[in-house]
Amino acid sequence: MEENNSAEFSKLYLESLLQGDRLTCSAISKEYLSINYSITDLYENILKVALYEIGRLWETNKISVAAEHLATAITEGILNELFEQLVSPVRMNKKVVLACVENEQHQVGIKMVADTFEMNGWESFFLGAGIPTNELIRYIHEVEPDFVAISLSIYFNFANLFKMIEKLRLEFNDMPIMIGGQAFKHLSPEMIGKLGKAIYFSDLYLLKKYIEFLNSNQK
Repeated sequence: MEENNSAEFSKLYLESLLQGDRLTCSAISKEYLSINYSITDLYENILKVALYEIGRLWETNKISVAAEHLATAITEGILNELFEQLVSPVRMNKKVVLACVENEQHQVGIKMVADTFEMNGWESFFLGAGIPTNELIRYIHEVEPDFVAISLSIYFNFANLFKMIEKLRLEFNDMPIMIGGQAFKHLSPEMIGKLGKAIYFSDLYLLKKYIEFLNSNQK
């Protein structure tokens, strides 16, 4: 799909989000998919772009907390609508546990990451927002995943992410950890480097390639 078409869809989606119009947002998503069959493109070029702008408007006090929450809820509802059609019938016998940084409430981004794993045959355990680190550690012991994925949406929660990864490293020294989220747009490479061996993904395309690489090594 041409870039200008994606930009137009993203603009329409953003406008509908700001109006709180879930039906139109859903229709826009379906129309986009009828032209471009890639759910990854929908997530990256339409939903993510619009939500990042919603986040910017909220951070600069251009919209209310209520408007930001509604936009998030509408988009999460659309992700739920798409779930059945995106899950791969070919399963890889691999598991990933996904969560947000402790004390964060923005979980749409990490839900897109969970869906990307499901598209590639992994079993995703999406814990979302609000889970304390100690409970996350307990759950990882229960599930024994191949990867842990953590989302950071608000950059001033970086200290919480750092502490979270430190605790995970003490408990699971060899557990691969991947990180991402809108907050990383505001973080320097030096700050990201402080997170040690955690693997940072800036978008779903890079994540998809990495998962495909992991899958190819299993076959």
